[in-house]
Amino acid sequence: MTTLWSRFIKLSIISLLVCPLLTGCWDRLEIEDRAVVLGISIDQTKSNRDEDDAVTHMRGAIPAPKQGYYHVAVQIALPGRIPLGPGEGGGGAANSSATVWVLDTFGHTLDDAFMRLQQQTSARLFFGHLRVIIISEAVARKGMDNINDFFRRNSEVRRMAWMMVAKGNAMRMMKAAPKLERIPTLYLITTLDQGIKMGKFPKDYIGTFWSNSTKKGQEGYLPYVELQKEQNIEIKGLAYFKGAHMVGKTKPIEIGAFLAVKGVNPAGYRVYVTLDGSSKMIMTTTTNRSVSWTASMKQGHPHFDIRIMLEVNVEEKMDQDLDINSEEVLRQIEAEQAEGATKACKTLIAQTQEAGSDIFGFGEYIRAKKRQYWNTNVQTKEKWQEQYQDVTFDVETRVNVRRVGMKAK
Repeated sequence: MTTLWSRFIKLSIISLLVCPLLTGCWDRLEIEDRAVVLGISIDQTKSNRDEDDAVTHMRGAIPAPKQGYYHVAVQIALPGRIPLGPGEGGGGAANSSATVWVLDTFGHTLDDAFMRLQQQTSARLFFGHLRVIIISEAVARKGMDNINDFFRRNSEVRRMAWMMVAKGNAMRMMKAAPKLERIPTLYLITTLDQGIKMGKFPKDYIGTFWSNSTKKGQEGYLPYVELQKEQNIEIKGLAYFKGAHMVGKTKPIEIGAFLAVKGVNPAGYRVYVTLDGSSKMIMTTTTNRSVSWTASMKQGHPHFDIRIMLEVNVEEKMDQDLDINSEEVLRQIEAEQAEGATKACKTLIAQTQEAGSDIFGFGEYIRAKKRQYWNTNVQTKEKWQEQYQDVTFDVETRVNVRRVGMKAK
């Protein structure tokens, strides 16, 4: 009896250990049964052509929102049509339409719009592979509270996706057909990722944007893009926010000034440098940035001393008689570019101060280094938005020419 009882206990333990391994994929969902959403565009409109559909509510059951309706479009990947290797590459309008399916609808809110879209598809909308969310400038300026709330609550949305603000209509980018990529959203992702690698854009995934937007001493920013004639996407600058509202945008070259103030590397912006106000002109490229911030109090307000160090290479000279191997000429190049960089950084900072949008994070620096001042005089995000306009700055830029290239004689 003891032997049988011992054997029974051993078999019971083995059974308990093996049972979890036998469950398999009991809750599996085949990829063909999912409508994989790769990109989403959101525009603002005053009319709702689907109001009579009665998908989420009966007409007249709820009042129309004051901000109008959302026009939402989704780019859905077609099963079996996505290229898996370089041999299946190639772009163009025909290839783009063969790999993705663009659906659009209207709604009072985002959830309302997606419920209408779900009514049009046989498979469940799946956001686990969502890569790009494109917001029109009109929507961004009116406010993105509902948009941020919806996507942050959705557990399928990855924080490594990109959100961007489009000049004009956002849905056009869902239907774009770039020549270098069969899937428009992947072309957008590649454009931004390559911009980061080449030092032309900061890392600003959707998770970073949400994190900056919720900080008490910093505001969020997003890439500002425009669709060109050849179906390519151009980064036109940074769209900066005050809370959930877009309040301004920068020029493309001012992205370099933003990266300089933040000390982001690698660096890659090229600029023209004119010597002594003459026609002697060269082009340089920045290869490395370093920066230091020092905070102090002046006349009861925060003051920042910003010291920027740039390393540059000479890329091109327009005057062939200019001797760039001369020590005097090199010092002129450094002085002229340092003056131009300082002016650009001061202009951008003043521009954000006027809008009350601290995209640099100076408030977070004060909150960390001047804790007593913050707790006594600031405390809230709204208070810092007001005080940021009174902050003073002293910006100094130093430039070091590292390489001038070689020329065979």
